[in-house]
Amino acid sequence: MRARILRNGTIARLLRLGQSDRGAAAVEFALVTTILVPLLLNMIDFSILIWSKMAVENAAQMGAQAAFHTCASGPLPATTNCANFSSAITTAIHSTSLGSNVSQASGSPNENYGCTSGTTIVSVGSYSSPPSPYDCSTVGNSGITPGDYVTVGVTYSYTPLFSGISLVSSQTLASSGIQRLQ
Repeated sequence: MRARILRNGTIARLLRLGQSDRGAAAVEFALVTTILVPLLLNMIDFSILIWSKMAVENAAQMGAQAAFHTCASGPLPATTNCANFSSAITTAIHSTSLGSNVSQASGSPNENYGCTSGTTIVSVGSYSSPPSPYDCSTVGNSGITPGDYVTVGVTYSYTPLFSGISLVSSQTLASSGIQRLQ
């Protein structure tokens, strides 16, 4: 049997094959591709996640602005006294790039009295229990009247495109937009 292998030159062919560099580029490309493709797909998923977060924030703010444009001139509280309050908010949040895939969060919209304290809005009462005294003394400024603020919350279910190899997981994105009505 050994003589037969030697006669056919099989060992000599195998030795020549080991010294040849033909096909090396294809092997190197396959090795590099197995690293680069998952990185590229993860980069795409992370980019879409960041874009989706911005779109959810935009939808919440659009809902709050719609509440202002629809109900700021009417009697307050807008949640009970403005005829088109809910439909204006729903139409506004669905008019964003997420369309009907974004929805109002449970308990949204919420309306209450608030006072600014630095860069935040502090709730000082609701229509069922207005602030007493009717000023912003609880946040240190008794010379200011509380404002009527509406908060619109939205949610969106994000699913990555490449869930099998992506480091990004499916998640619910949420945001809220706040607008002073009066």
